[in-house]
Amino acid sequence: MQKVDSRRIALLVAANTALAPFAIDAYLPAIPALADAVNASVHHTQLSVSLFLVGFALGQLVFGPLSDRLGRRPILFAGISVFLLASLALTQVETLEMLWLLRFVQALGGGASVVNSAAIVRDCFSGREAAKVLSTMVMIMLLAPLIAPALGSLLLYLADWWLIFVFLAVYAAFVLWLLGRYLPETRGRDPDAPGFSQVLSNYLAVLRHREAMGYISAVAMSFAGMFAFITGSPFLYMEYFGLSPAIYPFVFGANVIVMAGSNRLNIRLLRYRSPQRNLLLGLGVQLTSGLLLAAVLLLGLGSLYVVAPLMIIFVGMQGLISPNAMSSMLDHFPNMSATATALLGSIQFSCGALAGVLVGIFEVYSAWPVVLTMLGATMLGNLGVRMLCGRALHA
Repeated sequence: MQKVDSRRIALLVAANTALAPFAIDAYLPAIPALADAVNASVHHTQLSVSLFLVGFALGQLVFGPLSDRLGRRPILFAGISVFLLASLALTQVETLEMLWLLRFVQALGGGASVVNSAAIVRDCFSGREAAKVLSTMVMIMLLAPLIAPALGSLLLYLADWWLIFVFLAVYAAFVLWLLGRYLPETRGRDPDAPGFSQVLSNYLAVLRHREAMGYISAVAMSFAGMFAFITGSPFLYMEYFGLSPAIYPFVFGANVIVMAGSNRLNIRLLRYRSPQRNLLLGLGVQLTSGLLLAAVLLLGLGSLYVVAPLMIIFVGMQGLISPNAMSSMLDHFPNMSATATALLGSIQFSCGALAGVLVGIFEVYSAWPVVLTMLGATMLGNLGVRMLCGRALHA
């Protein structure tokens, strides 16, 4: 295992991983304007978020094993280059179908790039050290969704929605330069890496690993709940609750602040608690907030001042759930970390895409589609990890 600077690795992989939240969150304030530009409804335009997640999942599934075979850097650079070119093409989009297609291609490149982040951490660290580095990485990465909606609103004010995609292209170019200059190859080309049939066998090995699938269910379902919120938040906050595009980023950003706080708490708790115990804590708090959201809607108390704080707590628990579940899962697959990460990412983003579709496909003027999807996701995550991981959670 290589001796590397953990903070440098965390910073570099966070910059790379931030491609996804920038690509998703920066254009959320512009969705109503983008819907007008492509002559579509806000609900149908929001489905571009789900299509992005589908492409992101596929990119990780295909390019994760290639990363184990060809090395981390070639896949990183190829993926970021595709992301950059697709971002430039999106500035010229005129139809809803072209928006969907180019967002899908953009996501393929982003998935090929981001699948390497957790694998690079696993190349260099393991156990609690890996969980700490992943938490640091996630905390740095959270600056992206905190800044992105406000930045998107500013760019929308300065010009129009197309300037947001120009920014994404510029950021991708910066990440290319940063990784090319400072990131070492942590694995290298491996001609003996598994071929196609072995890759399928490796994926099946992960799918058949009961405990690993428990951790994957925790990540995927909490992620699905979060993306139900992200997909529905432009409608919920700006149309249903009447927030302006200028105020929306601040309400949205509160989620990220709490998430960063839970990440910081996770790093401190890891000094004397296992990742599994922290995972259970995050899942429990998330389930409680989901149940309270449903309760306040049933009681007719669903004002912005009640709903927003509960959603902030729900989403904020990502800082306790994702790093601990990911590090616990990867400890079982030290020799095929990118392949395991690819499967995790593919399931995770597929569930996020499905949650987004469930929120957007029913054009209902209500908070119920978002809340029910969030609650269903966290219930499945809690059940999955407790049923599949069993005694490992308390070891």
